[in-house]
Formats: sequence, structure tokens, C-alpha cells
Amino acid sequence: MSALNINGKDHSVDADPAMPLLWVLRDILGLTGTKYGCGIGECGACTVHVAGKAVRACKVTLAEASGHDVTTIEGIPDSHPIVHAFAQLNVPACGFCTPGQIMQAVAFVKQKPDPEDDDIVQAMQGNICRCGAYVRIVAAIRQAVGADR
Repeated sequence: MSALNINGKDHSVDADPAMPLLWVLRDILGLTGTKYGCGIGECGACTVHVAGKAVRACKVTLAEASGHDVTTIEGIPDSHPIVHAFAQLNVPACGFCTPGQIMQAVAFVKQKPDPEDDDIVQAMQGNICRCGAYVRIVAAIRQAVGADR
């Protein structure tokens, strides 16, 4: 049994400790907001927070996440400035990458609350958007931190 605190709720998970956190979240706990993209940690669709750090859930095992606080897209309130800005600026085109983009952005602005555009681009470069909404993603992050320039 592995103990996880996900979005503020305690869970006991009976699964192989080597199982990727992504599958624990989606298949065992039913938290399907975290998306499966590439399975090798390159696209960012499965980004979640483990102990406050943005990580790829396809690359983190249940054993590695056990005992740490985990936050998924379901744990980010709609009132969060990043979520609000993404909605207000119509960032999602197809929406598939949006949960991972938001999770990466939330962790980034917590770490660097007054970023320059180059900082934003650098921080978000590992999250792929198939629709190419990168300009809107940067604009939303700028708006969320109050640096809409």
C-alpha cells in the first residue's frame, strides 16, 4: 500500500510501486484531467506537482510520489489567476495540452512571480502545444502575474 495526498485528500493505493503516477491518477483514482501525451516525459501533457515541483507524471513512479503532496489540474481552483487568464484570453484551441500548460505555469510563477517574456518562454518550452497557441500562453501568464505588456 502506498500513501498519497492528492489535492488535499489522503489516498491509499494498492498498486505496483513502479507504476507511473500518471496511471495511478487516471486509472486507479479516476483523475483524468492529467493527460497522457508521449509517455516519455517530453511533451508536458501529464505535468502535475509533486512536493510543489512541476514533474511529468509519466516519469514519476508511485513509489517516488508516495509520502509527498501531489496536485493535479483538479486541485487548481478556477479562480487561480493562471486558469482565469487562460480562459479570458481563449488560450486553449483543442485544449489537450491545457492542463499540463497550466500546471507548469502555476509552478513557474510561484517560483518566479515577476518573469520577463524570455523567462516565460524558457519555463514553458517543455510543454508542447499541437495547436501552436504559444503566443497566447505567454500572454496569459503575463496577464496572470500582472505584467501584461
